Amino acid sequence: MPKETEIKLRASKATLAALRAHPLLNKRSKSGWQQHELLNQYFDTPARDLAGAKVALRLRRDGEQVIQTLKSRGESVAGLSERNEWDWQLASPALDLTKLDDSCWPASLANLDKNSLQAVFSTDFLREKADIGWGRGKAKVVIEAALDLGNVCTGEQQEEICELELELREGEPAALLELAIELAAELPLMPCDISKAERGYRLFDADSYALSLPAPALHVDMPLDEAFAALAWHLLGTSQRLAEQYRFNGHWKLLEQWLQQLSELRALLASLGQTAPRVSSHGLREVLDALLKDWRPLIVAGQLDDAVRQQAPARFAEELAQTRWGLFSLQASLWLLQRHWQIGRNERGNRQGQAPIGKWLPRLLAEEAQALQLKRYQQQPEDLAEQLPRIERLLVWLHHARQLLELPEVDRLYGELLKLEASALQPINPEQLAVRVFQAHTVASLRAWKQLGR
Repeated sequence: MPKETEIKLRASKATLAALRAHPLLNKRSKSGWQQHELLNQYFDTPARDLAGAKVALRLRRDGEQVIQTLKSRGESVAGLSERNEWDWQLASPALDLTKLDDSCWPASLANLDKNSLQAVFSTDFLREKADIGWGRGKAKVVIEAALDLGNVCTGEQQEEICELELELREGEPAALLELAIELAAELPLMPCDISKAERGYRLFDADSYALSLPAPALHVDMPLDEAFAALAWHLLGTSQRLAEQYRFNGHWKLLEQWLQQLSELRALLASLGQTAPRVSSHGLREVLDALLKDWRPLIVAGQLDDAVRQQAPARFAEELAQTRWGLFSLQASLWLLQRHWQIGRNERGNRQGQAPIGKWLPRLLAEEAQALQLKRYQQQPEDLAEQLPRIERLLVWLHHARQLLELPEVDRLYGELLKLEASALQPINPEQLAVRVFQAHTVASLRAWKQLGR
């Protein structure tokens, strides 16, 4: 089955111009930049059946060529995408339905009347592309770099296309991330796995762009290494999609959710002990800490102040105009892809990494619950904020793995701990101190908490 492996990186026009002249790309280009004007028409049924099946059907004009393409979503995490793709050269600019047979057509659409397919939107853009030789030791790597500038159009609505696309022609996927990291260290590039087809559908319906990736399927016998990797990919990928959607429509809730993903990722990294030695994640934790330090006060302030919420999109645009967010996303992806947390860890760390999560997790939660000392903070609520990291470590596992725990009313425990976290983030005043005392008492009185603290 033909596949494409690629990274899409949102850019500005100024960044595209800088990339066109970038020595890293120009020195390694085999034949220089080649320019193509690509005119694309996407097809679907009036009921958007193809979109529902995560399928894109396109006719492309590239000079004198007419190319029919069918794509399925495949896997996409944090900007690194692998999709199934079929291409057919056509003699005329009209769909050839005979090409859409069982060899490529999704089984879920087997009963679809293909004659109902019609043009729904267009993506017309200028592409400048070059093949980049990217040596990794003795391994040969060829990457196609494409600079795309144009528009997605449907009716009277449109959105600008301005992106760098890196597609793997030969070699390992890690090479895509390595090249992207070198470029993103100098230029603001935002990993963004939204396809041009998804952008078109989003103009019809802003909610059509799925904000969360499917939840990882954890089970009690899964090694901790595997559970951690699945959760980290999920949090990173979801944070990227939330950032893209918030950039698009500026809805406050999306910004809150984006920061929540980063908070959970930070807590996840801190919960692993010797499974992920601190030295291995030092760089990632530093950036996460800086992002949380900058954005958490704004989120807290915006919960009570509409003016803060109104100003937040402009501030987020400033964040994306710098290199921090894009570079972090790419570095975290490479760190996860190459499993850097396993490099150089001791034997105890190796054993812990292979331990079934069903045995490891109850011990972790019990240790954290006992160390939290809730009775103390019923007497000293002004100091509760010092326990935020521990509360967040409890929350990330209760959120994503509570189905693995044999605890009574575990959903209620998670909800009450969330309220405790929220109270710890609020500025200190008599009202908030009272809330902290009440919430600490509530958590401490829960059957699940008492069971953890045995």
